[in-house]
Amino acid sequence: MTEREGRSTGVVLSVLLAVLLTGCQGAAGEGSQDDPTAGREVSPTARPSGYGAEFLAVDECSSFGATSFTEVPCTGERAAARVVARHDGTVGEGPPCPGTTDFVLHISEQRPSHDEDGDGAIPQGYACMRTLQPPHPGDPGGGGGPRTIVGDCVYDSGGGQVRETACDGKGERKPEFEVTEAVATRADCAASTALYVQLGGDNPVGCARPV
Repeated sequence: MTEREGRSTGVVLSVLLAVLLTGCQGAAGEGSQDDPTAGREVSPTARPSGYGAEFLAVDECSSFGATSFTEVPCTGERAAARVVARHDGTVGEGPPCPGTTDFVLHISEQRPSHDEDGDGAIPQGYACMRTLQPPHPGDPGGGGGPRTIVGDCVYDSGGGQVRETACDGKGERKPEFEVTEAVATRADCAASTALYVQLGGDNPVGCARPV
């Protein structure tokens, strides 16, 4: 929603919650689960202009900074992340983001009482974002992202909880378990499985082994 060549400035997103939650939590030894609402909540402050019918539609790009996100042309120098999936409603009610999503933007509803042509409403929704340049925390073993997937690593964070960390050991905490397989039930995991991680999807059980 920022500038386009020869066009006016578009929508600026005010960051209400600029915390990227990069782990999973659950009972160690019993399983773990990502926070389905992990991401950043943003609120459009104006009607989008010149960016299509949907705000932050699939394949559109955003810039981001310490205090705001704006929609920008993907070919522009300010482009930092691309929308890989876009859904209305809340994360808990809608489809999950793709496994390699780096972060999620939660978009607040905006329904202005009046605007130029009456099409300025923006429904509540969420955009699954993938950064244009590495590192990608959502990649297997990357140590972050809103979902836990095969190839990710976790550590015991205390209190019966586990959280995701980078498998290469370069994160703040060293990895203790790696998710090696996604299966339908715990019985399908190998005998060497030491931790069951809740992944969701068609194969909701992650089989994790010590590293």
